[in-house]
Amino acid sequence: MTPQTLAILGNKEVIAVDQDPLGRQGHRAFAVGLTETWVKPLSHGDLAAGLFNRVWDLLETADRTPEQDDEMLHAAHASRYHWGEVGEAVHLARGEWQCARVYSTLGRAEPALWHARRCLAILEAADGIEDWDLPAAYEGPARAHAVAGDRDGRDVWAARARAGLASVADAEHPAVTEDHPTSP
Repeated sequence: MTPQTLAILGNKEVIAVDQDPLGRQGHRAFAVGLTETWVKPLSHGDLAAGLFNRVWDLLETADRTPEQDDEMLHAAHASRYHWGEVGEAVHLARGEWQCARVYSTLGRAEPALWHARRCLAILEAADGIEDWDLPAAYEGPARAHAVAGDRDGRDVWAARARAGLASVADAEHPAVTEDHPTSP
């Protein structure tokens, strides 16, 4: 057995997925070159969280391929769907926010703005949101307007985000420290 194979088989996260209490078998969703993506239903929203995290990894990938862009888009929607099945309103809103972020990253303003508005509508009606949820959600329409070339819309929403983030208790929270759109 190679050291790489041993490292994979001994990885605690891999073992946790394998031994998930739901007990469902995984299947290969798709392959790009030598990279395969496998999907397995997990208990307690782990699938939604795993998809959300995969999207984040892809958002941070420099020089994504068109296939990775497709994976990122579809994984964002799958994560949002699963949060709708197992999460609370705040999770659903964060899923909508991530869809907006993906569409903005891909330069698609109209669906980005649609998902950003959906996120805000859900958060405004939700209970139990964190102090950073709504200000961070304002970043969605700011990016969407920036992609659309609407500087005024971008500036309005970016100002709301900055103003709201100033009141977040945890100054080191990623919602506060992450870059926010300032140019289209």
